[in-house]
Amino acid sequence: MTQGNRPQGTTAAGAAGQRSMFSYLKWAFVVTVAGLALGAFLGWQTTGTVAGMGSILFICAVLAVLEISLSFDNAIVNANKLKTMRPEWQRRFLTWGILIAVFGMRIIFPLLIVVIAAKIGPWQAIVLAAGQPEEYARIMHEAHLPIAAFGGTFLMMVGLSFFFDHEKDVHWVRWLETRMTKYATIRGVEVAIALLFVMGFSSLLDGEERNVFFSAAIWGLLTFLLVEVLGGLLDSTQEAQNTAVRGGLGAFLYLEVLDASFSFDGVIGAFALSQNLFVIAIGLGIGAMYVRSMTIMLVENGTLAEYRFLEHGAFYAIFTLSIIMFAQSQVHIPEVITGLGGAAMIGVALWSSIRFNRKEQAEASETPLAEESAPEPAPAH
Repeated sequence: MTQGNRPQGTTAAGAAGQRSMFSYLKWAFVVTVAGLALGAFLGWQTTGTVAGMGSILFICAVLAVLEISLSFDNAIVNANKLKTMRPEWQRRFLTWGILIAVFGMRIIFPLLIVVIAAKIGPWQAIVLAAGQPEEYARIMHEAHLPIAAFGGTFLMMVGLSFFFDHEKDVHWVRWLETRMTKYATIRGVEVAIALLFVMGFSSLLDGEERNVFFSAAIWGLLTFLLVEVLGGLLDSTQEAQNTAVRGGLGAFLYLEVLDASFSFDGVIGAFALSQNLFVIAIGLGIGAMYVRSMTIMLVENGTLAEYRFLEHGAFYAIFTLSIIMFAQSQVHIPEVITGLGGAAMIGVALWSSIRFNRKEQAEASETPLAEESAPEPAPAH
């Protein structure tokens, strides 16, 4: 993944006629208004009081902020992948993909967990969510261990694959990343590191919990590898099939699984604020729309090229999130800490990028002055 070459005409500073911030967030604002109106209606229907309606509105807003803080690094990684995809697949991800993210991961996924865990039908799961939210939340929390193991392993592989890349030529934490790039040619080094973490955390568990954690982690690893293999197969058959599959279906599937992995922690953690599945879906759905808007803005403005360490901060945050998900098999870690930690890493990476750009500009402005002040060579006699 060579990062040294910046795409022409995509820098945030130099693009003429760039869209305004409002134009990117327009649909997110529309969904926010619609979502809060639906939340107010739901609050009035369930409580019948203005105070109850206000409480539901507040929870929806907090859940939206939680989703944005947890998924900002997701937006950066999405943008990193989208810039290599063909335009038609970019559009498909930003339309179909957001529908899958909002309705699939925020509504269908929690229902599916209850269907599997409680061994009941989908309709019974919906009835349980509407009529017995406490029982529904209990089943969701009991399913947290395999979800954390699966999502943590997948995200760890995503983070390690970014740093263990022999073509990577831009380094933020140079002393560490240069060594990781050096050892990237060793086959399976990322898998070995991920398995060491899995074995270490699973050894802290006992009995059936250990087996559940380890099994789910292996499925997370296998899912990552299968998505990578599928993407490679589709790319390799591009010329033979004479069709636009490069940067297409394989990358689309990768981003969908990645979004699912990011969503696990937020969906489970949301039950700490509300046990109502529909309130959770509204709040997280609003947040997901802002993540989509940020993804589009990052791609169209070339922000990742303009701020060279922004991706690094996102992938460090992803790796940290994977360890946090593993650690949650032992102790509960509040989602606000997870979100603020990721945002802090991205903020430091952005600050480092700005410092680097200023240094480059200062050096560029000093160079012509140095050339002008240099004495002219004496004429030859």
